[in-house]
Amino acid sequence: IWSSVVTIVLVEARGLPPDPEGSLSEPYVKFRLGNEKYKSKCSWRSRWLEQFDLHLFDEEQNLEVSVWRRNVQLGKCVIDLRSLPRERTHGMWQTLEDLAGSIFLLLTISGTTASETITDLTNYKEDPRERLTLEKRYHWHRCFQNLRDVGHLTVKIFGATGLAAADLGGKSDPFCVLELINARLQTQTEYKTLSPNWNKIFTFNVKDMTSVLEVTVFDEDRDHKVEFLGKLAIPLLRIRNGEKRWYALKDKKLFSRAKGVSPQILMELTVIWSPVRAAIRALEPREEKLVQQEAKFKRQLFLRNVSRLKEEVMYVLDCGRWIQ
Repeated sequence: IWSSVVTIVLVEARGLPPDPEGSLSEPYVKFRLGNEKYKSKCSWRSRWLEQFDLHLFDEEQNLEVSVWRRNVQLGKCVIDLRSLPRERTHGMWQTLEDLAGSIFLLLTISGTTASETITDLTNYKEDPRERLTLEKRYHWHRCFQNLRDVGHLTVKIFGATGLAAADLGGKSDPFCVLELINARLQTQTEYKTLSPNWNKIFTFNVKDMTSVLEVTVFDEDRDHKVEFLGKLAIPLLRIRNGEKRWYALKDKKLFSRAKGVSPQILMELTVIWSPVRAAIRALEPREEKLVQQEAKFKRQLFLRNVSRLKEEVMYVLDCGRWIQ
């Protein structure tokens, strides 16, 4: 049984040598963690923007990364995952061995199954001194210190109910994913249930108070593929601190209820922030979200646009005949 989930966002590479044959062959990247492997798509600009998950086992903690072109290895590096703090997204440039180039990754180790972690709500006791220290960090007389540190978000996820059955036995294996721009954390998987109890607490460093926290519930399959169960989006400016409440889960477009029996999730959110730093940050461009959902081909929308184009063409032809 895996102990954690390693979420990797492959962003880009710099300084890769040109192809000596002068062809337009595109580099790609291979990842290996234990027995699990992943191969990226090819990109001539060396900018991939791919996200994927690997499962971490206690006996294997080294992530091998290698860059290839036309089945020839250009360079590689090894990342020791023991040295990285859990439940936090790390942006890192890794220098490649035997190569002057480097590669940029966003790496998160979350979904920890061990109950003794500090993120387990059953053993968590809130420290008033820690809360006071946070409030002092964003007090008005310190508003011009560390302008990039806008705020601190704490999310307590207790559980969900009414989820749709994704398995043949009428149950699901749900887990929850939290995304704040490019920071991504997830809970452990609760197997064979429609009312999971995750009891996890997560913290995010807020860089922009105008951003939105996205919470998505998925079902885990044996082949590590996922199935969508529900989603919600919460703007940080609309959070009511310390309010423990049920949030209704929506479909992928956030238009209507998700499948199931009135699916909902129980959470408590707290955000402590500096209004002065947030106002200064709002004057700058938004942070780019590195992984966006690819637009799917929709036949109805395509036919509608073809009909509109046909009407415009016929109108121009009619005008030409009238002028003639």
